[in-house]
Amino acid sequence: MIKPATRPINPAKLHLSKWTAAQPVNKEKHFLVTRIIKDDSDIIVACVVEAVLTGKEYEIDWRALQNTTYWLAGWL
Repeated sequence: MIKPATRPINPAKLHLSKWTAAQPVNKEKHFLVTRIIKDDSDIIVACVVEAVLTGKEYEIDWRALQNTTYWLAGWL
């Protein structure tokens, strides 16, 4: 089984970071992290990404952004 490539992400720099979907759906390709969701211990558990084109928001596990099969850093 091939393991997807990953890259380290600094959680402190996650807010307002820009991402490109490697496999766009419904023409939603570029995203911006608009919110960080933390648990009671102040640990990041998820983030909200907003599609630039449509304005739709999606809550995802912030660690999913490390998987280059689905997400690329920046707007490409």
